Formats: sequence, structure tokens, C-alpha cells
Amino acid sequence: MSLTQIFGESPLEKKLTMDKPVESRLDTTDSKLVGKPLSRIEGHLKVAGKATYTAEHQFDDLCHGVMVGATIGKGKVKKVHQDTALQVAGVIGVFHDPLFLRNPQQGGVKMAPVQGASEVFYHGQPIALVVAETLEAAQEGAKALQIDYENDEKHGHFDFNKQKKHTQFIDWVTDKSDDIGKPEKTLKQAEVKVDVTYTTPSQSNMPMEPHSSLARWFEGKLTLHTSNQMLASSKIQLAKALDMPEDDVRLLSPYVGGGFGSKLGISPESVMAAIAAKDLKRPVLVNMTRPQVMETTVRRTNTEQRVALGADKDGKIHTIIHNSIVTNLPSETFFEPVAVSTHFLYGGDNRQIKYEMARMNFTLTGSMRAPGEAVGQLALECAMDELAHALKLCPIELRKRNEPSEDPSKKIPYSTRKLLACMEQGAKAFGWDKRPQTPASRLDGDWLIGYGMACAARSNELKPSQARVSLLPSDKPLGVMARIETDMTDIGTGSYTIFSQVVADMLGLPIDHVEVKLGDTDLPPAAGSGGSWGASSAGSSIYLACEALREKIAQSVGLHADSIGFKQGNLYRQFEHDPSLAEKIGEKINHTLTDTLDKLAEKTGLNSEVSVDHQDNVLDWEQVNTQLPLSSFLQQYAPHGLVANGEIEPGKTKKEYRHAGYGAQFAEVGVHRVTGEIRVRRMLGTFAAGRILNEKTARSQCFGGMVFGIGAALMEQIHHDKRDGRLCNHDLAEYQVCVNADVPDLEVIMLPETDPYANPLHSKGIGELALSGAGAAIANAIFNATGVRVRDYPITLDKLLYQLPLL
Repeated sequence: MSLTQIFGESPLEKKLTMDKPVESRLDTTDSKLVGKPLSRIEGHLKVAGKATYTAEHQFDDLCHGVMVGATIGKGKVKKVHQDTALQVAGVIGVFHDPLFLRNPQQGGVKMAPVQGASEVFYHGQPIALVVAETLEAAQEGAKALQIDYENDEKHGHFDFNKQKKHTQFIDWVTDKSDDIGKPEKTLKQAEVKVDVTYTTPSQSNMPMEPHSSLARWFEGKLTLHTSNQMLASSKIQLAKALDMPEDDVRLLSPYVGGGFGSKLGISPESVMAAIAAKDLKRPVLVNMTRPQVMETTVRRTNTEQRVALGADKDGKIHTIIHNSIVTNLPSETFFEPVAVSTHFLYGGDNRQIKYEMARMNFTLTGSMRAPGEAVGQLALECAMDELAHALKLCPIELRKRNEPSEDPSKKIPYSTRKLLACMEQGAKAFGWDKRPQTPASRLDGDWLIGYGMACAARSNELKPSQARVSLLPSDKPLGVMARIETDMTDIGTGSYTIFSQVVADMLGLPIDHVEVKLGDTDLPPAAGSGGSWGASSAGSSIYLACEALREKIAQSVGLHADSIGFKQGNLYRQFEHDPSLAEKIGEKINHTLTDTLDKLAEKTGLNSEVSVDHQDNVLDWEQVNTQLPLSSFLQQYAPHGLVANGEIEPGKTKKEYRHAGYGAQFAEVGVHRVTGEIRVRRMLGTFAAGRILNEKTARSQCFGGMVFGIGAALMEQIHHDKRDGRLCNHDLAEYQVCVNADVPDLEVIMLPETDPYANPLHSKGIGELALSGAGAAIANAIFNATGVRVRDYPITLDKLLYQLPLL
């Protein structure tokens, strides 16, 4: 008899709260797939069109819904004339329900969004849904639907310049204000200072796949195929919006065609599809058009940012002020944390960060790739360039002189920080020493040539996440396979592949012996894809589940978790065990307990074979090259397989250390001296983001972030009609995003780094880091090329044309 038989067996699980730095098993695994540039394991499905996205599901009785949005910017719905749409052939239902969402929900929030379809707060707000047998009939019905409004646009807020006079100070959960020292006083006393205002426009997330939901009901339970980044919290949002039990709701998002933050929470089409499907007793698909995506999901806020820097004549900064005005709908609490990286990027004893909110009748503002840093560093990093120019210092040298030894706002150490190394290696690879020292001094034909650089910083977070990993018998060549299960999503970032690499290394299996199941709320809840925390958070829970499996296997075969190794489907003794103090004490207690049980058995006449340490069929691990196939292990110890759960949570390290990824962006631009046309000629980004989990997918994310930066610097902006808030450029024909011709050669360098304070993978997010600072590097290059400083983004040729130097 063993202790397990006496006291019962606990479930296989491993939970970790990050209260202290941890070692990573990935440093010692036999295989080293983590980090390798492996191609996406699901890539062939996507290329062949076999990866089924939400709008591609087919059911025999499927019907189609088309949303109808408000045609006023503020007011009330007086009447929906349903008959005007029902007269169209094929239309089977018109819905105008008080449960309809007025606004989408932010990511991670565990409450329903604002609901109600009768009071209008912005142009395009969802009012009704027309459902028909075919998409074409639904579209015709939506066009025919007549809605009467009580127009109250005279009381609407559609002009930012007017409304910013009526702002409110905010200090909520997205970021906190700073007020350290006497920044206004020391700014006035500064030997050299910069005090400037930068503005950025509203932007749209523009994922390739429009928002889409397909609702089906069965026995009172809802299954929603949807395009969503964070399923666990979105399930709660949807259940509360529909006033039904969470257990009766299931969301499925195995493939998501991008999101960039716009699909973090549920959007209006999800509730519309669910209500219509329940009423009609048929599956209903609601797929947004591109204008509807722009009008009814989220936008990045427009901003007005005051950045003031005060320094001594040697370039030592003593004052940093970064105050911002952002916008959102009335009563909404989300705000863009514009200065989130200003807290810790550069030193300075006197610091001020303040946020103000202007309430506008525009589409909801929410998260868009790198919320905060993406627009905040467009201002801060250009102001740093302005200060360097005023000091006649190299922009890199200025930043070196203001490298802090700890977080200057919270007075806590950095977990890791390789900003100086990023700048130094990036400058060398880019050829920064060839930069024109004087603005507007280099010509290439009719093109003015300039170099620019900017630092990149992106806060890194760990979020609670759970996963299940199973080791199962299989007909694969090695007779065994692993299965990963979590509701984590893959929005094109490589989740399927990265998680497979982690499990393959941890359990010693080839990558094709790992199966991944994602995007289903029936699976353990993960952090979701957002904030650049998905791979590290969900990946850590997968790692911990593998740790639980390794510990169980080791225990079963007479080894310890730190001595067992896995290689090509076999287990073996890899290292000598180093017993901890607790184990030494435990071993002594076990021996004592064994002696006690033996004596008790002798006195009572019970079975005297009771043994704490007894194990059957344990191999002689002292033999050289002793190995046991995992398939044989399962046959002997777990014929039906082994299952383990892993769970990760943030802990003390979150508060005791400043966590962030860092980088340096470099750009070369050409500005036509006659027309003012701007061309980015080349870009280079150098990044330090912890352990890189897949070099190919990480590099792809960096390319995407840098392309985003080109768009932010030169072209992306939403134009609102100041009379009613209407989006004037609500499609891809008028909202300008980068195309191939806009993107030059991009080079990415990723510095080796591990961060034991971050998570057991020692990894950080990288996709949003690569956007941070990218646009500022381009803006600084434009100044170096022309001598013209444009502080109103995007930098279009009309803002340069009349200021260009006469050469």
C-alpha cells in the first residue's frame, strides 16, 4: 500500500503566482524548438481556404441579417416601420430590441455593454436588424427599412476644438496621473526646454476580416460562432447582455482574421444575431460591412498632447510634462493611456502626467494596437528629437544621458531593460553615423534625404490564464501525442504554432505529434489575444500543465522533476536530482511514517507491506542510456492517457518591478523638394522582448507593427463631419492604409533576452512594441530631410509644401 492509496490521488494540476523570479525549463529541454522560425502549423489550411472563419459556416436553414444604423448623430428613434422591409421578397424578420447593444464592450470587462436601440448617441449606431433567406434580400430589406427619428443634433458634440474647452480630468484604471516635484516651475527655469503640442487624429483598427457572428440555439442554449479576440470575458458579456446563465452560452472563434483591438469584447452584431436566431428558431449570420465596422465598433481616440521637456545645457533632463486630451462617448470610462510609457522611459525628478476627457458624439473609442504608446510616442519621441536639436546633440546621445537606473515614477527596478543595447546595435546596423548633421542638407536628385530615430517601449503584462494538456496514446509514429486545450485565440499572430513548440520541447515530441484546440469557451479560459500578453500568458499556463505531466511521469518511474528528460518520444534521466531542504525533511518524515506503519501492522496483524516509497516496475536509471518510450509508459501507467491543468496568475513581481519591452526605430525618408511627396526609403527596428518564442512569427509581427507606424505617421485618419459626427471616409477606398508601394525594405533585429520576472517562459509581447516609436522615427526623419517640423499627424504633403526650403 502507498500513501496515494491511503490518502487518495489529487488531480494533476500546477498553478503558479508570479511572486518571484522563476527558472524556465525551456533552458534545459533536450529539444530547442522554442525560438525556431517554424512556419505556422495551420498555414496550409489558411492558404488553401480550408480554415473556416465565422462567415464561412454553412447550415441548411441559415438565414442572413443586415444591420441598419442611425442616420442622425444624436436624438431618439420614434418609430421603426417594419412593414417597409417586410414587403421585400425573402425578408422574414425585422428586429428592434431594447437588448441591442448601443456600444460594443471593451476587452476583459465582465459586464454587458451599454444597451438600448432607441436613444441615438452617434451616427451609424445600430438600430435594427433585417433578416432574410438570402444576403441579397436582407440587404434590400435594410435599404427599404424606414425609421423615424427625433433629431437632437443641435445638442450634439461633433467639433473637438469646441468641445475640448469643456473637458474633465480623469484618473481611472487605464493609467494613473503623475505629479512629482514642481514641473511647471523647473520648466521655466530650464537652461534648454521644449514645450510643444502634438495632435493625432482618430484611427480605425481595420482588421482584414469584418466583425461577424452566427447564432444557433439548441434546447435553450446559445452557440455563437464569432470573430473575437478574448472569449472568456466576451462570453460573460454576452450572457449578461442577453440576461441568461453563462453556462448556456458557448463562443467559438478558432480562426480570427485580425482584430488589432477591435474584437476584444462583443460587438452589436453578436446580440442581434442571438436575438433573431432565437425568435426565428433558425441560425442567423450577421456580417458587418466595412462602413459598419468603422461606424459601430471602436476607433482610436484623437488626441491633443502637450509635451514639455526641461534640461540643463549638458542635456540632462530634469522636467517631463506629458498632458493629454482624449475623447469618448458620454459615460464611457475607457481612455487612451497616451503617456503610459512616459512614466518610465526617461529620467527626470520633476514629472507631470495628466489626462482630460472631451465627451464627443462619435463612435466609441477603445483599444487599437498599442493603445497609449502608439500615439503617445508619436509626440514624446518627436519632442525628444526637438530637444536634441536645440541642444545640438545626437538624439541617441541625449537618450543615453537620460537613461534611468530605476523607474523614475515608482522608484522600482526594471525587470529587464536593454534600451541602450537596442539603440547601439540598431545605430550600427542602420548606418546612423552617416546621418545628415544639418537638416535639409542632403539631396538625391530632387529628393531631400533625412534620417530619424525614436525609442520604442511597450508595457508588458501577465494575465490570468488556464490550459489543459493531455498526453495520449496515438497511431502516430511514436505511438503517443499531446493535445493542448484552451479558449485562447489566434488572430494571425501564430498561437497554434507557438503553443505547439512549447509542448513539443517540454514533452520531447516532434511538432507534428502535438494537436492544438483553441477558440472555444468550453475549454479552459485564457487571457485572450490582446495587449501583447496572449502568447506569454496562455503559453505559461500550457507550460505549467506540461510541468505537472513531467512531475507525474517522473514520480511514476522513480525519478524527480528536475532529473527527468524527454527526447523524441522517450523519457530518460537527464540530470542528477538536487533535493531541496523541504524534500530532505519530507524524506525523513516518510521514513518515520513508514517505520510507524510497519510497527502498527506488526501489532495489529494487518498487511505489513505498507510502504510510502514503494513503486512497481521502476527502471534501473543507473544503467547507461536507459530510456523508456512514452508510449510504453502510457501502456503501463496510464492506458487512457494523462491529463493536466495549468494556471498562471500575476503576483508580487507585477508591482515590485517595471515590466516592459524596449526597442529602437530607425528610418530613412525622401521628401520631394518640389511636390512635398514623402517616401519612406528604409526602416530598421531593434527590439528586446524577452525570449522569442518563434523567430518567424515574431519577425512578422515586427514587420506589421512597423507598417502600422508608416500609416500612423503619413496617412491614417478618420474624418468626422463637424455637423453630425458622420464618418466621411468609412471604407478602404477613402480611409488610407499602407499598401505594398508604401512599404520599403524593413529590417528587424531581435536581441537575445530572457526575463525571469515576467513568466515561466521568460517572454514578453512584441507585436505592439514594434509599432511604438515607428511613426516618430519617420517624423523625425522628415524634419532631418526638410528642416520642417510638423506636429499635426498624419504628415501629409500639404503640411510640408509651403514650408519646404528653396534649394
